[in-house]
Amino acid sequence: MRSWKFGDNIDTDAIIPGRYLVHYDPKVLASHAFEGIRDDFSKRAEEGDVIVAGRNFGCGSSREHAPLALAGAGIRVVIARSFARIFYRNAINVGLLPLVCHDSDKIADGEVVRVNVGEGFVEAGGQRYSVEPVPGFMQEIVAAGGLVEYARKIPEVKLCTALHP
Repeated sequence: MRSWKFGDNIDTDAIIPGRYLVHYDPKVLASHAFEGIRDDFSKRAEEGDVIVAGRNFGCGSSREHAPLALAGAGIRVVIARSFARIFYRNAINVGLLPLVCHDSDKIADGEVVRVNVGEGFVEAGGQRYSVEPVPGFMQEIVAAGGLVEYARKIPEVKLCTALHP
């Protein structure tokens, strides 16, 4: 997994410019991801690449299009020092795993990154960096491909029991 490095306060308009919000297809959105700030991203990002950023990644509007564009580009993991709360939840909802790593600034652009959520670390440049734990139910949502797919896999009886104990 190759890293794509970004700084602090990358907002949702930088991830996917507002003029493309008429689209909801992840591949169409991906073709415009980071347009205007890193134009090579949409042409060179590959399945399994990783976004690495600083503080407050995904700030700005609450649009679900931003994590959807990243997922459409093949990104499955975003590593950042911190996330805007709504982006964090929207990422989980579309099947994108946000990982909080307080040492994300030490991971270089283009570096190969290995992620081990179970043991709580990412590895890059021969170094290991701790990541904050991700609750099991959130990992299950991401593994299912997002909240909609996760809900489809819950047996009706289990869902009804959860709603009406």
